[in-house]
Amino acid sequence: MSKEIEERPAAENPEELLHLKLEPQKKWAAGIPAVSAAMVDILKEAGFVRGMEGLFKMNKKDGFDCSGCAWPDPDDDRSPIAEYCENGAKALAEEATTKKLTAEFFAQNSVTDLAKLNDYEIGKKGRIAQPVYLPKGATHYQPISWDDAFKKIGDKLNSLKSPNEAAFYTSGRTSNEASFTYQLFVREYGTNNLPDCSNMCHESTGVALADSIGIGKGTVTLNDFYDTDVIIIIGQNPGTNHPRMLTALQKAKERGSKIIAVNPLHEAGLMGFKNPQTVKGLLGINTHLADLYLQVKINGDMALLKAIEKLLYKAELENPGKVFDHEFIKNNTEGYVAFLDHLNQYDLNQLASEADVPLAQIEQAADILKDKSKIIICWAMGVTQHKNGVATVKEIVNLAILKGSIGKPGAGLCPVRGHSNVQGNRTMMIFDKPYPRQMDKLKEVYGFEPPREHGYDVVESIQAMHEGKLKVFFAMGGNFLSATPDTTYTAEALRKLVMSVHVSTKLNRSHLVHGEEALILPTLSRSDKDMINGEAQFISCENSMGVIQMSKGMLEPISKDMMSENQIVCRLAKATLGSRSVVNWDKYEKSYDAIRDDIARVIPGFEDYNQRVRIPAGFYLPNAPRMGKFESEKHGSRVVFNIADLPKHEQADGEYRMTTIRSHDQFNTTIYGLDDRYRGIHNERRVIFMNETDVQKAGFKSGEQVDLYNNYGGVERVARLFVVIPYSIPAGCTATYYPEANVLIPIDSVAEQSNTPTSKLVFIKIKKH
Repeated sequence: MSKEIEERPAAENPEELLHLKLEPQKKWAAGIPAVSAAMVDILKEAGFVRGMEGLFKMNKKDGFDCSGCAWPDPDDDRSPIAEYCENGAKALAEEATTKKLTAEFFAQNSVTDLAKLNDYEIGKKGRIAQPVYLPKGATHYQPISWDDAFKKIGDKLNSLKSPNEAAFYTSGRTSNEASFTYQLFVREYGTNNLPDCSNMCHESTGVALADSIGIGKGTVTLNDFYDTDVIIIIGQNPGTNHPRMLTALQKAKERGSKIIAVNPLHEAGLMGFKNPQTVKGLLGINTHLADLYLQVKINGDMALLKAIEKLLYKAELENPGKVFDHEFIKNNTEGYVAFLDHLNQYDLNQLASEADVPLAQIEQAADILKDKSKIIICWAMGVTQHKNGVATVKEIVNLAILKGSIGKPGAGLCPVRGHSNVQGNRTMMIFDKPYPRQMDKLKEVYGFEPPREHGYDVVESIQAMHEGKLKVFFAMGGNFLSATPDTTYTAEALRKLVMSVHVSTKLNRSHLVHGEEALILPTLSRSDKDMINGEAQFISCENSMGVIQMSKGMLEPISKDMMSENQIVCRLAKATLGSRSVVNWDKYEKSYDAIRDDIARVIPGFEDYNQRVRIPAGFYLPNAPRMGKFESEKHGSRVVFNIADLPKHEQADGEYRMTTIRSHDQFNTTIYGLDDRYRGIHNERRVIFMNETDVQKAGFKSGEQVDLYNNYGGVERVARLFVVIPYSIPAGCTATYYPEANVLIPIDSVAEQSNTPTSKLVFIKIKKH
């Protein structure tokens, strides 16, 4: 290995162990420990006064939207104590911290030295306080003025042979206003290379639902949870990833709803909930959540759904008209008979075996569902990040339409989005494959001809960097390197760029694996006060259920040298496009109301945007399936039953299915701490959860150090130095945290149709370290 390669900044977390401490797995989530953990982070990072000031305004109608998950706020009364969860408080602590990175910090710390730290240590350094620039061949970032930064980026973009040699990434934190101006700039510049975080998470959902029901979004509201009979939660862990959902589940249980949980791991947040905002919760009294827990093996969901459908069909034959909603099927669907013919090809025992769930338990699920129609089905990455992710989402739709469980109170489809405005980004046309009608509208309103050819998504962008087709990469938020698959491959791709630019609040590993030149542009966070010409501005976001609401920061920024995302976009547009632009960027830079007025002209559903967004709790976007109306481009007014075969997996002897998961102390790639309290893991992240019988069979023991191997496509990928943890997970299955295990996710292992990386299933071998 050459000296040059050895001195490259590390693309992954250091291969070193900390001091692992194990405790028994929890069977409930939240409670007093959640309050304590949240307060520790807030007090440590922001201090009492600043921290409490932020907490009391987070998710309030006159406050700011949490930068964490996209779970909706109540339409009516909100908690006077705390309208946030433990991880929401930790997200606030991250952005409200008083620690800041100045020119002195970057002068004292080289890029290579910073890359030797783990992701937790990198993130805890503090807020980036001023723009910094890494010249070609330099070892340290150095301060740069905003004007010079924009000039460098604009000159580089204008020097490219084609606009398609640049890509513009968006994270789910970006507001509606900034997302709209961002895509507008990118399209006036001349490309649709708009990869975004949705490409890596719910893209399979968007593709499947748009094709099936005519809109790539869910169909329920939060109030539907309080008027439902059954909630199915499949491939989702709300206790860690969407903790405020637990309150909705608790209310549903109190009103008589049954909950069916489907997950390969037994997760505390699906089993029980101690609500710290109630007297019972404070006293440690637990609300039991899941009435039935189906511990499916990794990617056994399709087989499980078909088995349930087959049992329901059997019950329908025994009691005609009592199980399936034939009126709904007749009036709204196509392909019912063909679907049943397909279903009849399967043997129940075979399906139960493929799901790795006892048939008796599947029969229990069917018994719960057979006489109910007010059913909500929730899902997340455990469904979408598979080769058959789109087909599995469509199978969920099949189940819903058999029961007529769409378009009525207390029923519907509920994909639970991960990042707070990832759904809003797509609504604002952050999309590499825009619809012709959207580009027609841009041309009508602004007068320029937007590009029509499809651009690069995330996976295609990485491949294009590798091939030299992409020269400049601009990221609006996020930690692209750590969020994406095949870490070594992606790092090599990023190093081939001539320039990489990141708009960020805090330091992350993507700033340390860079192009020939690199810039970091510090931006305001959600909780920061955004003042323009002496007037406080507000932004808006869209939650998982299609509600648009205002978000107004109120904490004093810790640096005067930060800029809002929207201002960054407008300044960049002026520096790049200059006099050839037909857009009034000065107007947008000075007034977010002006942006919203034009969003109302371009995007359906945003009429009177400025008036309606100022209504406390905001407004709902139109959602035809929620009202029982369907209109897809492919199938018109009919929802077509999807016919899909079971996924075929060849699992060789000595191979294991591996899924990547979050710890409780992280949100996406942001590591809040080194504990996974609910799973009993403390002070360590390099662990692999294994079935206890598999551990014994392989000759391992608890605490053994191992290396993980993947040989997909004949390319060996290795993740070294993990600790074996026996755990409740189906035989042949394992789980690891990301981003530590992302190196094992092949760049070309993607979901059919959506091109989403298969982060929830790769096959690995395990060897002693």
